[in-house]
Amino acid sequence: MIPMPKNLPEPELKPNTEVVLQKRYLRKLPDGAHIETPRDLFWRVASAIAAEEAKYEASSCTVEGLARDFYDMMTTWQFLPNSPTLMNAGTDLGQLSACFVLPVGDSIEEIFDAVKYAAMIHKSGGGTGFSFSRLRPKESRVGSTGGVASGPVSFLRIFNTATEQIKQGGTRRGANMGILRVDHPDILDFIRAKEKEGEFNNFNLSVGLTEAFMRAVEQDAYYDLRSPHTGEVRSRLKAREVFDLLVKKAWQSGDPGIVFLDRINRDNPTPDQGDIESTNPCGEQPLLPFEACNLGSINLACFYRPGHNTDADPAAQGIDWQELRRVIHLAVRFLDNVIDASLFPLPRITETVRKNRKIGLGVMGFADLLFELGIAYNSQAGIDLAERVMGFVQEEGHKASAVLASERGAFPAYETSSYARKQQGPYRNATVTTIAPTGTLSIIAGCSSGVEPLFALCFTRNILDGERLVEVNPYFEDALVAAGLATPELMENVAAKGSIAGMEVLPASLRKVFVTAMDIEPVWHLRMQAAFQRHTDNAVSKTVNLPHEATEQDIYDIYWLAYQEGCKGVTVYRDGCKSVQVLATGEAQKKMDGDTSATAQQPAPVSAVRKRPDMVQGFTQKVQTGLGAMYLTVNEVGGAPFEVFATIGKSGRSITAKAEAIGRLVSLALRSGVSVRDVVAQIKGIGGEHPVFRGKGLLLSIPDAIAWVLEKRYLQDERITEVNDLEIQRCPECGEPLVFQEGCLICPTCGFSRCG
Repeated sequence: MIPMPKNLPEPELKPNTEVVLQKRYLRKLPDGAHIETPRDLFWRVASAIAAEEAKYEASSCTVEGLARDFYDMMTTWQFLPNSPTLMNAGTDLGQLSACFVLPVGDSIEEIFDAVKYAAMIHKSGGGTGFSFSRLRPKESRVGSTGGVASGPVSFLRIFNTATEQIKQGGTRRGANMGILRVDHPDILDFIRAKEKEGEFNNFNLSVGLTEAFMRAVEQDAYYDLRSPHTGEVRSRLKAREVFDLLVKKAWQSGDPGIVFLDRINRDNPTPDQGDIESTNPCGEQPLLPFEACNLGSINLACFYRPGHNTDADPAAQGIDWQELRRVIHLAVRFLDNVIDASLFPLPRITETVRKNRKIGLGVMGFADLLFELGIAYNSQAGIDLAERVMGFVQEEGHKASAVLASERGAFPAYETSSYARKQQGPYRNATVTTIAPTGTLSIIAGCSSGVEPLFALCFTRNILDGERLVEVNPYFEDALVAAGLATPELMENVAAKGSIAGMEVLPASLRKVFVTAMDIEPVWHLRMQAAFQRHTDNAVSKTVNLPHEATEQDIYDIYWLAYQEGCKGVTVYRDGCKSVQVLATGEAQKKMDGDTSATAQQPAPVSAVRKRPDMVQGFTQKVQTGLGAMYLTVNEVGGAPFEVFATIGKSGRSITAKAEAIGRLVSLALRSGVSVRDVVAQIKGIGGEHPVFRGKGLLLSIPDAIAWVLEKRYLQDERITEVNDLEIQRCPECGEPLVFQEGCLICPTCGFSRCG
């Protein structure tokens, strides 16, 4: 490592920054003690990445000078690389990429090779994307054995279960993207795969739409479903009905999303190496099989200069374009060096990555920049600014890549690339720009996430001894102070709502500019995504947030507009949709699939606790849990469960007490008239430290095991979905509410992400 300069300044840390760095990024001893400070961390990263410069004799930079430039760029929060680079640069692990795509071939050997490779990637801190479109459909004949294929959805479950185990043993949770082409014969099963909430919880799912399919939707025509292993037409479906089903499932749960495969492959810079089949977990990085990408983001809020630039273009004023240009060129050099510094988990990945040298430079802090400039997110001026800023990043990013090509040579596959055919370049990198999720990075930098609007202007955080602290967006707070309106009472009121929409006590000018995600009409979310996409090599991680009362037609319109506007994919999320239709019998599910007005079943009314008869009959079932053998006794009245008793053999007193307590509470619910369906829904899926396999799935904990027995005995013909929180999903690490943005559930308080 390059010696740290004596005068190296300490980074200025906000409280949230310090907490996240200590929890997730600073190196630790096995006992949890930190062995580096934030200054050590950023110098470790800066010096390790700058050291790669020594490989290039024609470099215009010195290693020592570049290390200092990299350090300053990161510690002034102008630019940050993706999390694996911050965690692993300059360490023995050395795996610096966040996203990978692995092929899934149509044989048992290839399928389980992909499972193994994914486990290796997850262990090293990366996420994986897969296309399951090569797998033959269910009930197809398998030539080598004469058996019958189980189909993509069945194998998807194997990948999900493997990820669950790596999550528990690794340092961070594995995340996956699963994609199936819309013309695969099993597409309807895939679209419905997440009907049961909690199913495939380690996967984001997207359907790969083709131009032929979209034309068939437009014409209300049929389209062909083809077996991938033979190319034969297996059946035909009405395209509009499939599209409607996609919309319905997105309305119900947010899954699956959609990606436009033909559009992605039209922009594939290296088509001679094959088609792009999948993306990384959050959808912004389409990649070839065995390819990875190194991502980083520029904090746009750092480049606001009041009164700077008198350009006639309104979208150009107030931004220090010269400084932004300098940082773009420095960031592209940083990301290209990351490719050389990274130790990839598979030789095949190393080969493919270094052949194409894809990088993904994106932005964060866009909502903050809009606040600084006094521009509303949901306005034409906001769209114009997006076009201007990202167009600049795209143009200067490619110029920076061309400079690197003059010093180091073009990426090895350049001569067969689309750039060479169009006589563009040469470039050092096959792709340069990506709009990636920045959930944790934006907390470190103290800025808004990616190109998303703020989810809330202020919120309350639980701290020690039950005290609650109100945290306010600094730009909003400054605007209130300037207007003489900043009072504790107002802040509490805004924190309760998260938004100032409808607060007539505030000036209309403030209410216009300081909008949040749920204040913004869905069409403006989509238009903003399209504006950034027009100037991005890869894709854009963005969520179109919809209010709870949004209709299926609203989602239909968003999907169609995404197609018309040139987006490469789209993710929608209707507020509260995860808690809709949490209980559904077979008949209720059929009704829901055919009638959009069907609503979730309501819990059974609770009556007085019934007296226990002197004599009851029941059964005792032995269930192996991760804490030992559990003996569950279920006593019945009138053929229905009335009370349960759970005991754990040879366990400590604490485990025995917990099992008894759960049994008593379940018994109280059953004796009070709560239906067995509702009881199962509440305790099914609760996680524990020692899950074990049972039948075709996992038993996660004692309550999950009780739910398994009750469901198997009494609810065989019903589909029960667990409810892990009655109202909202909360962060498992800090307990604060999770929000859905950038294609993933994240915690804006501590940086936890469901996507790794």
